[in-house]
Amino acid sequence: MLSQETIAIIKSTVPVLEQHGKTITTVFYKNMFKAHPELLNIFNHANQSQGRQQNALAGLVYAAAANIDNLGAVLPAVVQVAHKHKSLNITPEQYPIVGYHLLGAIKEVLGDAATPEIIGAWGEAYEVIAGVFIGIEKEMYEKAEQMDGGWKTFKDFVIAEKVIESDVITSFYLKPVDGQKLPSYKPGQYITLRVTIPGEDYTLNRQYSLSQAPTDDLYRISVKREDEVTPNGKMSVNLHREMNVGDTVEVSVPAGVFHLDVESKNPVTLISGGVGITPMMSMFESIAKNTPERPAAFLHSARTRKHQAFDAKLRLLNESMPASTYAVLYSEEGDGFINRDFLAANVIEGSDIYVCGPTPFMQAVIKDLYAMGISEEKIKFEFFGPAEELELVNA
Repeated sequence: MLSQETIAIIKSTVPVLEQHGKTITTVFYKNMFKAHPELLNIFNHANQSQGRQQNALAGLVYAAAANIDNLGAVLPAVVQVAHKHKSLNITPEQYPIVGYHLLGAIKEVLGDAATPEIIGAWGEAYEVIAGVFIGIEKEMYEKAEQMDGGWKTFKDFVIAEKVIESDVITSFYLKPVDGQKLPSYKPGQYITLRVTIPGEDYTLNRQYSLSQAPTDDLYRISVKREDEVTPNGKMSVNLHREMNVGDTVEVSVPAGVFHLDVESKNPVTLISGGVGITPMMSMFESIAKNTPERPAAFLHSARTRKHQAFDAKLRLLNESMPASTYAVLYSEEGDGFINRDFLAANVIEGSDIYVCGPTPFMQAVIKDLYAMGISEEKIKFEFFGPAEELELVNA
């Protein structure tokens, strides 16, 4: 427990963090990677180069400071980040490294304004926050290892099949090398792929949504090929061009807080844009397989027919369910975008709504859903990469 004095000091730094948070986290990552380059084997280089990781951490630090007297308010964000940490095999031994460089960055950026009292208070607060993360992640690691067929960190998988789904999306069917049964997952969750690419100094880690209903013998991911000249494209281009049937990759246990509530009997509306279709495929296929009578709507937006994956499969699934609908718009073929009128005509009344896709798409869709009077608790969504944009949606 933190003292009232410590809480008051942390609260007093909130305006400073709002103004200088991004600068602090940028200095933090630069100094930490200089001192511990081995950590570059864990962090997503694309998110670093685009500033997304820095923004995400700044937002989390700010939220922790603003709610330091009630950390339960930020627990959902902590759990979401903890799932990412678990999928990357973050260890308790790494938290002191983070704390040291975070306090150092605060001192470096704020200068004399970072008094010994402020640094001391943040040191105490960090120990508490780190303890929360370590405790949650310890429980996650144990649960993953204890699951039927589960494991703790990474495990070798072989590419059993490689299927082109569209001009930009290819599916990879992954089977464990040891042939063991796989643990199940919640439709919508993701796995981390860890790959060593020739010529790269560090291993690459990327999270990919599982794109089909759970089976006990393989996982499927469906990967969009990004621009090869960008950091974000290194992994996807390597998978598309270099990885073939018989090649091996390292895979984490499925994780993630964005998933279908399979216990709910409420209707479901799934709304996706582009490659955001991947977790929705898992959800829609799971409904068709396990609760086909459950009312469900699948609404998708793609640039063109050539860009869309799974159209034929979606039509078959839709035909197999008596209370489902499927609608797709192709923006570059004259259909326009998913807008408020389209949502009003296609969202099932009273449904649980799941949204996934590029940031501008999600911001527009969620804004329209709110404007339609749909309550926040009915809308579940996930951004690819760090959730730095979440506050922008609710602002």
